[in-house]
Amino acid sequence: MFVVAIIDQLCRFTSHRITILGSLQATFRYKDGVLPNMLIVAYAGIGYALGVLLLTLPGIVWNGLGVLLLSHTLIVSAYIIHECTHGTIFAKSVDNDRLGETMGWLNGACLAPYAGLKDKHLRHHADRLDVVTFDYRAVLKSGPAWFRNAVLALEWAYIPAVEFLMRGMVIYTQCTEGDRLQRRRVLLVLASRVFLFMLLALVSLKAVVLYAVAYILFIHVLRFQDAFQHTFDVFATRTKAPVPLELRRDRTYEHTNTYSDVISYGHPWANLLLLNFSYHNAHHAKPAAPWYQLPKLHEQLYANDMTQVLPCSSLFKSYHKYRVSRVLADDYGVVAPDGRRADGFLGAVGVSFLTAI
Repeated sequence: MFVVAIIDQLCRFTSHRITILGSLQATFRYKDGVLPNMLIVAYAGIGYALGVLLLTLPGIVWNGLGVLLLSHTLIVSAYIIHECTHGTIFAKSVDNDRLGETMGWLNGACLAPYAGLKDKHLRHHADRLDVVTFDYRAVLKSGPAWFRNAVLALEWAYIPAVEFLMRGMVIYTQCTEGDRLQRRRVLLVLASRVFLFMLLALVSLKAVVLYAVAYILFIHVLRFQDAFQHTFDVFATRTKAPVPLELRRDRTYEHTNTYSDVISYGHPWANLLLLNFSYHNAHHAKPAAPWYQLPKLHEQLYANDMTQVLPCSSLFKSYHKYRVSRVLADDYGVVAPDGRRADGFLGAVGVSFLTAI
């Protein structure tokens, strides 16, 4: 009887586990995505909290680890938002949207309505253009010289002033052009974030300064990736207006003007640090492919063809050299067919998928 009882309990436990597994597989869009997606979401949430905690501790080692961990979890949270906009994590759109909005609270993307972020990024794919909400170049060129020079000076000093300007414009536009609900929403979001940083400052003023350092690192990593993934035309719009005929592009244009700025081509695991966002041609070929399948998809589509591959190691010089000139440049420069291919590649700025209204 004892053995029978044990067998019965094992059967119940196994059945229970199968039920839970089946429920999880039904919740997630892809069966093989349950574990990897649960791991990255848990890492983003727990790592963020641990990173902030490390910033408050005494000791430069703990603080340094905190800055790196916080910065990386902010990066991961941003690329989780990217996955959510493509609906690659959960089976239902509403679940992807909820997760995307939650991740936005970690990295500050919550200042913009999630629906706007999603619409802007999907237009980038559908229209094969760098769709931007604001033409910051027009703002800088038409504004006072002291303001333009201040932005350029900050960019020279590696302070991503354009990205902060874009975020400021997201807030300003909702307050001045939005309806009452939009104004109330953005002001409440802004007030809540200010309140939370005030609480952190009461615990440790040093932690707030280090948080700012981590946030700037986070922006630099995202803008480095964004800078060299496309040589698309720029289309500035805050409406759902169709793309003008002269800017309509085909799949061939999309492929030949998209680049995979991989961290390491020989060691694919390194690209996991950015959730494989570096395999950008594969992503544009199949936007519904989840992040963990992109290395294999890249291999299937392009094998050893390096035409559209620009390793990060070849882009650091351009990122540094053109950090000021790219801000007001009329185009992204050119990618050479061979040799030092990125030497004339200025790159993009202000095209983040985290800024929209």
